[in-house]
Amino acid sequence: MPSPYRAIFALPGTRSFSLAGFLGRMPLSMMGIGIVTMVSQLTGRYGLAGALSATVALSAAVIGPQISRLVDRYGQRRVLRPATLVSLAAVTGMLLCAKYEAADWTLFLCAAFIGCVPSVGSMIRARWAVLYRSTPRQLHTAYSFESVIDEVCFIFGPIISIGLSTAWFPEAGPLLAGCFLAAGVFWLTGQRATEPAPHPRETHGAGSALRARGLQVLVVTFMATGAIFGAVDVVTVAFAEDQGHKSLASVVLAVYASGSCVAGAVFGLLHFKGAPARRWLVGVVAMGVSMIPLQLVGNLPFLAVALFVAGLSIAPTMITTMALVEQHVPRAKLTEGMTWVSTGLAVGVALGSSAAGWVIDAAGAKAGYGVPGVAGAVAVLVAFLGYRRLKQPVPQRGGLTDEHGADGQRREERRSVA
Repeated sequence: MPSPYRAIFALPGTRSFSLAGFLGRMPLSMMGIGIVTMVSQLTGRYGLAGALSATVALSAAVIGPQISRLVDRYGQRRVLRPATLVSLAAVTGMLLCAKYEAADWTLFLCAAFIGCVPSVGSMIRARWAVLYRSTPRQLHTAYSFESVIDEVCFIFGPIISIGLSTAWFPEAGPLLAGCFLAAGVFWLTGQRATEPAPHPRETHGAGSALRARGLQVLVVTFMATGAIFGAVDVVTVAFAEDQGHKSLASVVLAVYASGSCVAGAVFGLLHFKGAPARRWLVGVVAMGVSMIPLQLVGNLPFLAVALFVAGLSIAPTMITTMALVEQHVPRAKLTEGMTWVSTGLAVGVALGSSAAGWVIDAAGAKAGYGVPGVAGAVAVLVAFLGYRRLKQPVPQRGGLTDEHGADGQRREERRSVA
């Protein structure tokens, strides 16, 4: 591991909470595709399978920010454990209902409560922010490392989930995802020394973190970005099937994620001067432009190369986004702010995958790449329109009342790490 990455793990507890976060994030890439594989194998109904996966994603998009808001107020341990137990109970219910052919509405009910799964990535980034807020270089490296971990999860998670469900038994993928979730969250919440200090109601301020004008720009932009990701996934599977090599779709999508993984690792080794808003704008434009070559694909090798190049802009943009969230959201609402970005992505993925499916049915797989092209153009447009907001970080972003000023916040943070 290069020295900048080794340096961020010098503080006690960082290795443990990072590994716990890795385990807790695996379900993010395993649960949806695992449900699709399980239900399609048990019932042969791909429509039902896709609808259940979308229900999980949308319920997580609605519930996730509320869970993170409670975390900011009451702490990770007090909130994440009960929320995780609800999600695990819902996963268990879905597995049993699917196995014993219960009515469809029972599957949708369970899918809605699976959405109580916490945004583990936001919880880990919040811990890094507490430790390295005063040292921007280390915080940049920490955010870069977390983006690499995200991509590793998306490279291996679907392969593991699909492989187990097809080679072992249909419920194996979602079952293992639930085990990862339980192990990761309970291990993470057992580490109290690095847990961010909660901000009680009297210091928390009124309203949601989404009231921050800069965060609104980031969330809307990442809805369009999520549409890129969702559409690319669906269209790539359909295109590979048209080419007679449907099994290679997962390999091509892994190449897409590996491009982001490589770029994130390199980006973490670099140190930039100046405001991050300009780098963020460049990243969004690069993502939008990288969708243009997809309109010209004629075979899978060309598609793999094009997606690898497109992936190079993802992780750097995500890393810069988290730095902007930390600038524009009060510290008392930092976890909620980070989760809103993930929510925007999740909503965009659902919209993008649905739109791509309609286009594929109407005009064929190759035409489906027009959907991520349009989504990329929308992301660039919103980024340019909102750039002025991002250039101006909010003043006094500690988010505390006068009685609990910045000095008091720093004392709380020191106690939380001690």
